[in-house]
Amino acid sequence: MQAGVPEIAEAQGERCRTVFYWRDPEGDEHRSTTRRVWLNIAGITDHHRQQRPFSLQRVADTDIWQGEVRLSSGWRGSYCLIPSQDDSDFPADNLAADKLRSWWKTHLPAAIADPLNPLRSWRNGRGHAVSPLHMPAAPPQPAWQTLDRNPAAPAPQLVTRLWYSSRLANRRSVWLLTTGKERAASRPLAILLDGQFWANGMPLAAPLEWLTQRGALPPACYLFIDAIGTAQRSQELTCNPEFWLALQEELLPQVSEWLPSWDQRLPTLVAGQSYGGLSALYAALRWPHAFNGAVSLSGSFWWPDRHTASSGGWLGEQLREGLGADHPQRLWLEAGLHEKIILQSNRTLLPLLQASGHAVHYREFEGGHDALCWRGGLTDGLQALWAALC
Repeated sequence: MQAGVPEIAEAQGERCRTVFYWRDPEGDEHRSTTRRVWLNIAGITDHHRQQRPFSLQRVADTDIWQGEVRLSSGWRGSYCLIPSQDDSDFPADNLAADKLRSWWKTHLPAAIADPLNPLRSWRNGRGHAVSPLHMPAAPPQPAWQTLDRNPAAPAPQLVTRLWYSSRLANRRSVWLLTTGKERAASRPLAILLDGQFWANGMPLAAPLEWLTQRGALPPACYLFIDAIGTAQRSQELTCNPEFWLALQEELLPQVSEWLPSWDQRLPTLVAGQSYGGLSALYAALRWPHAFNGAVSLSGSFWWPDRHTASSGGWLGEQLREGLGADHPQRLWLEAGLHEKIILQSNRTLLPLLQASGHAVHYREFEGGHDALCWRGGLTDGLQALWAALC
């Protein structure tokens, strides 16, 4: 449970009254130019919700702004504040999805993390700062507590390498990590997509070592792969065989030299979120002898068309045609209750995977399209799959 600001004021059944605060550095309303403080909570008050944006209200003759939101006691997610000098309210008749997205796109560049929140902030996929909020009944994430409270705490160092791909005609950074160095000579491998985020934005190395030292994870090797950029990510992580062939034919032979303790006889896992979750599952189904399990977090199984989410998208069609049915895999899938299209497409894929004989651990979490949820799902998924496979 999170203490401090935001204030979890009271619980009523399965929901909690949560109070957000902001202190105006310019002072009270007589001195300050701030006229609105918009509150962006992932999956609750953001562009994914077809409702009017929510602003905190100033306490008269003070520098304090505050506002209340009722959240599920099991909810976890990120949020940010957007102070604005514009006094205009959001028109009640402008709730069309495209207009809402346009409004948020205009305002989000001014977003800030909550300066009163004592826990570590980070930059999300859209590039702006966000702060964390953990409600009392949110699933525990003990491996992350040290990083949350002390971002400067010592952590294992990642080794950086460059991957030059002739097949993909590009180059990118990859990062390498070996955990439990004193405990094993041979280790399995986990491949983490969107590796730049797990290497830097939400640093994963210390939680992995923490879990390894406590026996929850085996000593292992980890490969973090940079997505390069948004355009490249959209091309390579959407069930693109060229990306996975390049990885197998070009990158992994180099990794075997860089990480001599990687034992290729042990299970290799692949993990990702959003497009990365889609790609991780695709790789495990398409090349089961190379990738022995997948962790998919908020997998974008609606791809390539959001309007076909109910069918499970392209990957759903491939499953119906028999993809992966000849080699059952162990899989970990998660989706948030506040990410409508992704939740729908995950629910569609689940019975298709089960009908093909795959052992699927499926979990829905009280949250949105949010790294604060994914980080717990990632470490839980690695634990579950390696416990079953190693």
